[in-house]
Amino acid sequence: MLGSTHGTLTTDSRRARIIACGEQRPGPVVHDRIDDLDVSGRPLYADVPDLTRFFRPESVAVIGASDAEGRPNTGITRQLLAWADRVGAQVYPVHPTRPSVFGVPCAASVAALPEQVDLAVLLVADPLPVIEELAEAKVKFAVAFASGFAETGEAGAEAQRRLTDAVRRSGLRLLGPNTNLNAFEQFREDLTGPAIALITQSGHQGRPVFSLQELGIRLSHWAPTGNEADLETADFLSWFAERPEVGAIACYLEGLKDGRAFLLAADRAARRKVPVVAVKVGRTETGARTAASHTGKLTGADDVVDAAMRQFGVVRVDGLDELQDTAALLARARAPLADGVAVYSISGGTGAHAADLATAAGLRLPRLSEAKQAELHQWIPEYLSVANPVDNGGHPVGDRRGRKIIDAILADPSIGVLICPVTGPFPPLSDKLVRDLADAAEETDKLVCVVWGSPVGTEAAYREVLLGSSRVATFRTVGNCLRAVRAWLDHHAFVSEYRSPFDDAPRTPSPSFRKAEALMHPGRQLSEHAAKQLLRAYGIRVPREQLVTSAAAAVRAAAQVGYPVVMKASGARIAHKTELGLVKVGLTSASQVRDAYRELTDIARYEGVALDGILVCQMVEQGVETVVGMTHDDLFGPTVTVGLGGILVEVLRDTAVRVPPFGEDQARAMLDELRGRALLDGVRGRPPADRDALVEVVLRVQRMALELGEFVSELDINPLLVLPRGQGAVALDALVVCR
Repeated sequence: MLGSTHGTLTTDSRRARIIACGEQRPGPVVHDRIDDLDVSGRPLYADVPDLTRFFRPESVAVIGASDAEGRPNTGITRQLLAWADRVGAQVYPVHPTRPSVFGVPCAASVAALPEQVDLAVLLVADPLPVIEELAEAKVKFAVAFASGFAETGEAGAEAQRRLTDAVRRSGLRLLGPNTNLNAFEQFREDLTGPAIALITQSGHQGRPVFSLQELGIRLSHWAPTGNEADLETADFLSWFAERPEVGAIACYLEGLKDGRAFLLAADRAARRKVPVVAVKVGRTETGARTAASHTGKLTGADDVVDAAMRQFGVVRVDGLDELQDTAALLARARAPLADGVAVYSISGGTGAHAADLATAAGLRLPRLSEAKQAELHQWIPEYLSVANPVDNGGHPVGDRRGRKIIDAILADPSIGVLICPVTGPFPPLSDKLVRDLADAAEETDKLVCVVWGSPVGTEAAYREVLLGSSRVATFRTVGNCLRAVRAWLDHHAFVSEYRSPFDDAPRTPSPSFRKAEALMHPGRQLSEHAAKQLLRAYGIRVPREQLVTSAAAAVRAAAQVGYPVVMKASGARIAHKTELGLVKVGLTSASQVRDAYRELTDIARYEGVALDGILVCQMVEQGVETVVGMTHDDLFGPTVTVGLGGILVEVLRDTAVRVPPFGEDQARAMLDELRGRALLDGVRGRPPADRDALVEVVLRVQRMALELGEFVSELDINPLLVLPRGQGAVALDALVVCR
């Protein structure tokens, strides 16, 4: 596996910098006020608990300790004693009837402890009665293993709420309940280099990452968060991001306790350039339901979870094998010198297949220059292709030519990554090949990846040469290699330009908010006329229009608006005007306007729809129909969505979503994610649409989401007609539902 040296920590009064993996990493984020709030009263910066005494306590109390053979508590007590010995902690068993446990004197109760302890481990079925005792003893941390809480249903959830309230009153910090002993595992102390810190909500699912130590990858911490009645994923994520030894954070998440806290923690990691790689369960309805039953937490709408993670640079993977490989690479590989990938193999078929997969994975395989190809043909027969992928034909690997080929490819300035798939052991060629690759990797700052495809994995070339190398990144599958390399390149591109959106989030309401307040009607849907007034208040363009209550007024309004016009019924309870026949388009004369007014009001009476009037609107044509909206996610709060209109939204569900706050770069990225984005660029002779205007509307809706999130449960601008470039965008209709 690949490795590199970790650097040293230096500090001054304002900043700390960590030299890691050959690059500088900014130190702890400093703010003038740690309690800054945004316009909606939510925190803007992560609250980072000091977990030092949790992972490295000086004293530990084991409540319910046992040495009676056959009892579950006995095995746990034995493991805790061994762990405490390794970390240098004093252990105090606590049991009301035992004088000693494993030869260590017992305290009869928490109150009888001889000193204040850092950590209490609760081996009791009901931890609630113990919490108050721990508070009186001023214990800093506690761990509750007991199950039967939120993961079991409503009764368990109520028990967990009582436990959470007791912990909040106590002042201590609690891990669990429904957690395990993973925090107290034996970590290898002989491994060097940047480490992986692990967070899991299921201890068993962290085992593959923990086992990376057997391949030479260092692990520093393991936080098994369980039901997260108090300490949660975000707490550990924030703290790990500040640890100088942590090169990457790997997470297995079934649900998130607090979406906002998770994003703040991910923001802290992004500021510090610490990679976060996560498996998040819940992509399917079945997975979400199972995760909820396991942890008792929200899984979140998956498209929102996916977008939120991407916004803050969290690398989301699907499998535990991907979690292993991607976290290991991101933890230990230096920053790329170029984003070009070269595929090198001893077989043309292998190289072509890997190149196809690499291109499909979004990697760039630049064609090597004619001069570079001529150089390679000094050692590779002319009839073989060396443009990229590079096929050496096999025989050059067996002599001095093999190393020269590798060095020549790595010397190309367009190449930042060399990937060599070895489909299976083929001694002596494969042995010589991986030795040359390992030696070359020691002398270059570029990334060298080897895919060892043997199903056996016992070969000396793999076990000794590849895994023994501190510089080669070794994978067992081509897919995992390509996805990890793509994540590595994307991570460094992301953090090189990252600017926290929380820094620019509004702290105070805008003048638009004052205007909007008067339009709010709690628990009601606004009429189209009122909804458009709300859009106007936030600077979003709507057609020229007038609300009228008579046919004569409609005719006058049409003359002022300008023919042709559109007429619509406007009322607070009208959700689907078109389906009810309450929209008339393309009216070009006063007689048509009078007739339309009578017909619309007749339909409204027949359907029992209350009107506040009829809208006479400017008819706007020749643009791209889009949708921009805001809704409330149970996990993350207000979210903003953009999509292309018509069947692309209704049938293909072609939308992109973000969680505020976000900047212009994310708004533009939303448009790039749309499958139908080519429509905005102009197709079949149509002019390009005004993307800038669409981005501006997205950002204004985001401001509405931040300021009106507690007042509005849903806002839907549909359609928003994006006019040709330079002409803006017009909201033709809008739906607003107040909370």
